[in-house]
Amino acid sequence: MALRTLVLTIAIMALLSSMSHAFDPSPLQDICVAVDDSMAAVFVNGKICKDPKQVMANDFFKSGLNIPGNTSNQLGSVVTAVNVGNLPGLNTLGISLARIDYAPYGLNPPHTHPRGTEILAVLEGTLYVGFVLSNPGPNMKNKLFTKILNPGDVFVFPIGLIHFQFNVGKTNAVAFAGLSSQNPGVITIANAVFGSDPPINPDVLTKAFQVDKKVVDYLQSQFWWDNN
Repeated sequence: MALRTLVLTIAIMALLSSMSHAFDPSPLQDICVAVDDSMAAVFVNGKICKDPKQVMANDFFKSGLNIPGNTSNQLGSVVTAVNVGNLPGLNTLGISLARIDYAPYGLNPPHTHPRGTEILAVLEGTLYVGFVLSNPGPNMKNKLFTKILNPGDVFVFPIGLIHFQFNVGKTNAVAFAGLSSQNPGVITIANAVFGSDPPINPDVLTKAFQVDKKVVDYLQSQFWWDNN
């Protein structure tokens, strides 16, 4: 019995340890409101703290997420992010938020958040969502998990994995996403691969995607829309 308890305790500690390394570092004080001053920037993993005596309620407040985003673009979607960049009070707290608006058949294209897990809740419309696993084993393909979401449904996209959302309805859709980082980052796959600056050497992409160089040249010549 004692051995079983010890094994269980070690397993729980290992789990908690792994979880602690998957998110932003824990804060060492109650608050650390980010200084909104480009001249005060320093090379730290986050932002420097505002003098606590100068902190006010507005440092923890942001309005406007009730306003629909403009989806009149090539993707038919737009992300309105709330992160440490526009809500300084999030600094060191390890969370952020986003509103995503989708026109009919609008797409939030395949992308990753390198520093945060995302939990998505649908407010309006019907979304087809999914994510792809990494590092498949021998003789395995990257497994895809998909689901159709309706208002009130929730879906989780694990940290760092490629995921997407597609409005399969004939009406607008709205979703809200919480992320486990004050600044989760976003890498939109097509933009990063074919729209990087400077461009990736076409020989690399030709071999990676097993396509003719003309296809790569065409894709690199396109305008890759950023909906974030």
